[in-house]
Parts: sequence; structure tokens; C-alpha cells
Amino acid sequence: MTEPPAGPAPVPVTLLTCDDALADRLVTLAGVAGAAVDRPLLPARAGRRSPPPWGQAPLVLVGADVADPGHDGHPAGLRETGARGPVVVVSPGPPDGDVWRHALGLGADHVAVLPEGESWLVDRFVDAVSGPPGGAVVGVAGGRGGAGASTLAVTLALAAARRRLRAVLVDGDPLGGGIDLLLGAEGAPGLRWADVADVHGRLQPGLLTTTCPDVDGVRVLSWGAGALSERTSGEGGRPAALATPAAVAAVLDAAAREADLTVVDLPRALGEAGEAALDRCRAVLLVVPAEVRAVAAAARLVATVQAHVAEVRLVVRGPAPSGLPAQTVAGLLDLPLAAALPPEPGLAAALDRGEAAAVRPRGALGRFADRFVGELCP
Repeated sequence: MTEPPAGPAPVPVTLLTCDDALADRLVTLAGVAGAAVDRPLLPARAGRRSPPPWGQAPLVLVGADVADPGHDGHPAGLRETGARGPVVVVSPGPPDGDVWRHALGLGADHVAVLPEGESWLVDRFVDAVSGPPGGAVVGVAGGRGGAGASTLAVTLALAAARRRLRAVLVDGDPLGGGIDLLLGAEGAPGLRWADVADVHGRLQPGLLTTTCPDVDGVRVLSWGAGALSERTSGEGGRPAALATPAAVAAVLDAAAREADLTVVDLPRALGEAGEAALDRCRAVLLVVPAEVRAVAAAARLVATVQAHVAEVRLVVRGPAPSGLPAQTVAGLLDLPLAAALPPEPGLAAALDRGEAAAVRPRGALGRFADRFVGELCP
């Protein structure tokens, strides 16, 4: 499959200061996030009074030294002369009251005080490299076990890849069968949940889309074979390979920066980690077989999902043993019907062999996935 086109090179962060020690500190922090820094010559250093070229910089850092209007290098008219990204005044230590006044005069968005603000600044550098989360995150949940949620999640991700979109598929259920098995990728080398299960803050830019296994153009983050048995226990008795809510948030935030579409196969027992995933979903597809007991089970899940996600749609899977119509299921659950999908002969056997690519793009499931992805990522 043809790789999606690479984006343009990131524009460097602009750093305005005459304090070399502060500059070295900030360049080091930028390096943690993989951000380039442009430190233009200020009038006091260059012997000229023309304004520095901050132009299209995604972030402008102003040292507390030059934020003082009395300093020769003061960037007067920062906003008026073209600063479009956030402007942050950085103080190398506890600031006096003048720093806040100077920041207000510059039209700064924030004052960062070191060392306390270092973690916050690293996050801003990450934003400067990859931008704020802009990709769509969609969750897929099963109304009961075996509903077909994982199959739909895989199909959505593959549909995105066929459209040459950057797609990430996240296995959100550590106690499920493993979404990598559906893809035949359980032995593929690459990043697994165990590698990021305890991370806090931001992931390194590009980590998911360069180190997770690539299956037919989809980057897959799964639990991996034996992930739960290889590590004994973590903090508070939690199995060490189970991801913390903070790790789930970090992974999905990173995926939304790196990918056009992220599909999360949600666990039925949501817990705090599952709720952290829901909080980052633009939409959730609830997959329910056309069975009375499945509808009853799904009804208990709907309220929890709707507490976190405004857009919840229903996908009804056939066959209906008792002839229960899809519209009736939608009415009972009070959800908009996204699709009623008939059974596809041979699909279950192909998936059991790890042949997810066997999902026919022109079958009912493939057509729905393509249409849904097209609506979500036009």
C-alpha cells in the first residue's frame, strides 16, 4: 500500500532572550520534545533595532530579561508585527510583580516559571512539533461479549488506510482476545501496551506511527502475547501490563496528533481507563446483535457511554434469531441507527485465521466502514 504523504517540516519555535543560561535550558527542554528552536539575534546582541523574525512560529518564548520594556532587546509590538502562535514569557526563577505586568504588555498568553513550569513547557513544545490533537478518535464497544466490536474496529481502521489516511488501531481491552490476533500480527515486532502502560504526560512525537506494528497501512497498539502473565503486579495491586488512565489519555492524545483516524476497541467493563478513552472519543459505535438478551445487556452500557460522549450510534448485527428488527433495537436503546449489518459468510473463519484483510470492501460491513470513515474524515 502507498504510504500517506509526509507532512511539511515543523516550523521552529522562536526564542527571544539575551540570557544564555536560560536559552540553554529551554533548548534542552525543546530537545526532549523533538522541537527545533530558532534564537534570532536581538538588537542588543546584533547591534541593530529591526524586530526579530518570529513570523509563523508555532510558539514564541520570551525571556523575562527582554520582556522588560527597558531592555534593548524588548520585542515591542510582538502581536502587531506578526506573532501568531502562543506567546509565553519564561522566568528562570521566582518572578517579581513586574514580570506579570511586562507579560501583559506583550500580550503574552502565559508566564512559565522554572523549574516548576518545565513539564508544562515540554507539553507546549510537543504541541509546536505536532500541533494540538486534530485527528478523529472513534470508539467501538460491544453491547455484549462476542458482539463483533473488534471486527468493526479493524474494518474501520482498514477503511481509513484504503483512503490513504493515517490510521491507528488501539486495543483498549486488556482482557479481550487481542486485536492483533484478528490481524495476524501477534508476532510482529514493535511497540506494545506494556511499553507505555505507566507513562504520564506526553508521548514522544511520532512514537506510535513509527514503532507500532504496521498491518496493511494501519498502526496497531495491542497487548501482545502473554502481556498479562509476563509482568506480575504493579502499583496498588494492579497488573503491571494494564494501562493507567493517564497512560490511556497520553496514548490517545498522541494518536490524535499523529493520525487522521484513531479507532479504539473499547472494553465492556470500562473502569477508569476505559472512561479516559471515552473522554477522548468524538463518537462511539455500539455494536449490538439483534437479540433480546443482547439489547438488555447493551442498555446497561448506554448510559455510561453517553455520560462521556455526545455522539453514540448503534450498529445492529444480524442474524436476528427471533426476527427482532434493527429499528426496534434502536428504539429500545434510544440510539440513532447507524447500520444494520447482515452476516457475511466465511468472515468469522477468515478472522479466526488472522485474515482481517479478508473483510470485503464491497460487503455490507466494508461499505458501512468506508461510508462512516468518509463522514468522520472527509
